[in-house]
Amino acid sequence: MAPPVAGRARRKNLSPLARQVLLYGLFLLPAVFDLVEGWLGWLGPRPYRECLHDFGRYAFRFLLVSLMVTPLRRFTRINLILYRRPLGLLAFTYAALHVTLYLTWARGLNPALIWTDFTTRPFLSFGLLAFVILCVLAATSTRKSIMRLGKRWAPLHRTVYVAMVLACVHYSIAFKVWHVEPFIYAAIAAAVLATRLLPKTQKSRPTPV
Repeated sequence: MAPPVAGRARRKNLSPLARQVLLYGLFLLPAVFDLVEGWLGWLGPRPYRECLHDFGRYAFRFLLVSLMVTPLRRFTRINLILYRRPLGLLAFTYAALHVTLYLTWARGLNPALIWTDFTTRPFLSFGLLAFVILCVLAATSTRKSIMRLGKRWAPLHRTVYVAMVLACVHYSIAFKVWHVEPFIYAAIAAAVLATRLLPKTQKSRPTPV
């Protein structure tokens, strides 16, 4: 009897799409936990504040990590390019939750309160502009959009760096008292953005004999 083919009994590897979906679903769990804890009253007297701040931080973190994918591949040969899209979508999702929570739970969809906030708190305008860019990028992240936009797709998606700068400003001036965390993130973001200015190394060609 012929020996069994090696690896036949093993499970097949997950497809790239399945791995992307798994990553996306896994990192949405913190949002679920926050909302459940807030609903149960485990986050203090004003649970919306905790959820609001957590969602904003997660949006910033995932946006930052998504921008680190290319430098990691370029300088360390760590290739996480497969996960760049779900990381970007996670940044958008948490930003959308952040905005939705602010409009509904925090302000009860009250136009007067929202207008007062935007006219007295400049950081909200920076955050809104960053969110608008993320909306556009999320809407054009599909393969159909890439094919339809053609050469215009890459310049459009480079506006993610503008969104990152706006998010840094939004986060840094959002607090009334000193917080060091936003500036640490801003420094990391500046380092990541600076890698775009470094010249690309060209592979040396063998000298003809």
